[in-house]
Amino acid sequence: MDTETRDQLLGTLRRFVDERLRPAEARVAEADQVPGDIVDEMKALGLFGLTVPEEYGGMGLSVEDEAMVAMEIGRTSLAFRSVFGTNVGIGSQGLVMFGTPAQKQRFLPGIASGEISTSFALTEPEAGSDAASVRTRAILDGDTYVLNGTKRYITNADTAHLFTVMARSAPDIEGAGGVSAFLVPRDLPGLTVGRAERKMGQQGAHICDVIFENVRVPASLRLGAEGQGFKIAMQVLDRGRIHIAAVYTGTAERLIADSVAYAVERRQFGKPIAEFQLVQAMIADSKTEALASRALVLQTARLRDTGVPVVLEAAAAKYFASEMVGRVADRAVQIFGGAGYVADYGIERFYRDVRIARIYEGTSQIQQIVIARETIRRGS
Repeated sequence: MDTETRDQLLGTLRRFVDERLRPAEARVAEADQVPGDIVDEMKALGLFGLTVPEEYGGMGLSVEDEAMVAMEIGRTSLAFRSVFGTNVGIGSQGLVMFGTPAQKQRFLPGIASGEISTSFALTEPEAGSDAASVRTRAILDGDTYVLNGTKRYITNADTAHLFTVMARSAPDIEGAGGVSAFLVPRDLPGLTVGRAERKMGQQGAHICDVIFENVRVPASLRLGAEGQGFKIAMQVLDRGRIHIAAVYTGTAERLIADSVAYAVERRQFGKPIAEFQLVQAMIADSKTEALASRALVLQTARLRDTGVPVVLEAAAAKYFASEMVGRVADRAVQIFGGAGYVADYGIERFYRDVRIARIYEGTSQIQQIVIARETIRRGS
């Protein structure tokens, strides 16, 4: 995408966030649901197909373009991004990277339009950070795989039409080598979705269990080669981690803007609290960290666009941004004082919403392991 077109897209999204999404934040949190008319507008803007190739009806954004879009969307409640986030990232990118022409033609146009909502089913009750130890089985029986098992905390499972599922197709092979990936339509017999979990934050974005009981998946819907599932998952997560880091960079920038506006208006001891140096220190620390996060995310995105492996850089971006936004949110509550603790200003909602950043798409501890391992492997 050329610079002029990207600027137009970012400007359109900025207005959409300011005029449509931000005014609806409290309503979404209270109802635990994003209104259907807003979802329809997201579809019309093409948000469900940001990373789907143009030949299938998407925008085909580069990783850098995607990161800049994610920063804009991060300036509002995170539930809005969740509506289309799986279509843009983990729910579609395995198909984009490893799908056959027939698989892509069948699913990608619907994913791009938002007609098909996607979900990524990797986590299980006994397989979270230890993703290579999945127990869900996919046993080949003639020309179909029979899936049995349970996936947990699956984003958008309640609305998904298509699941990318990681399952053990070679039970005799332990670890990553026995895992394959499958495209599983929701309407296959034996697939059920549990109730939406009650969560600390991000009301309006839902996570559920997904249960497979003798679900027969055509072998033609295996994604990639037999035993390639873990590799697919990790490559999908590399790009997803850049996206998540960009989103939380945008969230930090929103919190800083709100904190500054409040500090300029709020008066204590006869003057605005923005004039007090200890308040200024919190603003300075937050701004510095947000700028560092933006630079790291964009540098990593550009590297990824050149085809350079970014396992280390993506992990570092996700680790830094997710930890950083928690600190910024904490300072925002402190700057708002008592007002930051009550619901009217929305700061406490963001404080709760960003806590998940350090857990999903790889915990901070997993990112540390990846960063250290890759640094040692590279020798510097």
